[in-house]
Amino acid sequence: MSIRVALLGCGVVGSQVVRLLHEHADDLASRVGAPLELAGVAVRRPHRRRDLPLDPALLTTDAAGLVIRDDVDVVVEVIGGIEPARSLLLSAFKAGKSVVTANKALLAADGATLHAAARDNGADLYFEASVAGAIPLLRPLRESLAGDRVTRVLGIVNGTTNYVLSKMDETGAGFAEALDEATALGYAEADPTADIEGFDAAAKAAILAALAFHTRVTVADVHREGITEVSSSDVASARAMGCVVKLLAICEAGGGSIGVRVHPAMIPRTHALAAVSGAFNAVFIEGEAAGELMFYGQGAGGAPTASAILGDLVAVSRNRLSGTRGFGESSYADLRIRPMGETQTRYHVSLQVADQPGVLAAVAQAFAAHDVSIQTVRQEGHGDDASLVLVTHTATDAALSATVESLRDLRAVRGVTSVMRVEGMGTR
Repeated sequence: MSIRVALLGCGVVGSQVVRLLHEHADDLASRVGAPLELAGVAVRRPHRRRDLPLDPALLTTDAAGLVIRDDVDVVVEVIGGIEPARSLLLSAFKAGKSVVTANKALLAADGATLHAAARDNGADLYFEASVAGAIPLLRPLRESLAGDRVTRVLGIVNGTTNYVLSKMDETGAGFAEALDEATALGYAEADPTADIEGFDAAAKAAILAALAFHTRVTVADVHREGITEVSSSDVASARAMGCVVKLLAICEAGGGSIGVRVHPAMIPRTHALAAVSGAFNAVFIEGEAAGELMFYGQGAGGAPTASAILGDLVAVSRNRLSGTRGFGESSYADLRIRPMGETQTRYHVSLQVADQPGVLAAVAQAFAAHDVSIQTVRQEGHGDDASLVLVTHTATDAALSATVESLRDLRAVRGVTSVMRVEGMGTR
């Protein structure tokens, strides 16, 4: 008996899945307890030349027919996007097939529907490859930490933005220049919008939060900001504070609610995440009993992502042979998802101001009026180039936003040039 696999997509990731299935066939068979065999590969261009150990007869454009074939046991989906992936996977579940997917966008948008279909049809839904590539992250959250209470997940989950911000910090380059380099080296797509605007990281944050806090979280619940407004001046200010700028995915639980957000933030250079450079990913998980755990590695790419897919495929195939199912959706907690305005953190605020007596007092009064306490303040430049750089103590996002609006109304403030959150420096 063998486990027959239908593969949807044979691009960067799918081709590596084919390669690993071929090269590791004997080891995989021993680990599963039966051979893993490709039953078919759905592609858009079957006549395209592919340098793969793949029988061309397995290629088909009929993905809908492939996923419901009687000789298919497991469907592996790496085409991405919402449709036709959702319809194909729902058809697979209805036909009793288990699914392994790397589709973060679909899981973050409509994971509940997929989980329900898997449950109702006695099938598995595994998706380790949807977040952080090769890094074993979701299964530890779902299984290894099932006996603990996770309180926080904090991480760098997008390699493109991390590469761009790393280059800005290391070389002093502006955002556009660093992005051009990332594109030239293949770290950024021709259209990098999903990465640099934070959509990719927001989808991953939704998946992480749902697993960590046993609550349904969709991408619409995630506060999202990208890195397009991060300037070389912001990076230089961070450096002056002993910090570095990173795009962070932050999932927090407390007080009967959870907050999920993605945005650029300054973190101290002494923080472990500050040393994560280039296109690598790293995620901190904090548990009440386990304390701090860090997961680090290659968060994208064909081979790393295929590694995670094969790990899931082995697990699903073992379940198939033993007639069991793995873990399904856990949403029993049903915690309230708090709005961004209730989030508490610290802030770095840069102002262009008039170089005259009383300016600092007026600025301080604006902060005090909204109960935002200032930790440090420094003046840079003189005359028309005068600026104030302030770092606050912990405050709510709503209070800080109200403060910024008040600052814009001050005659002595020529402009609010930058507002950035500061993480990892304590609560005071």
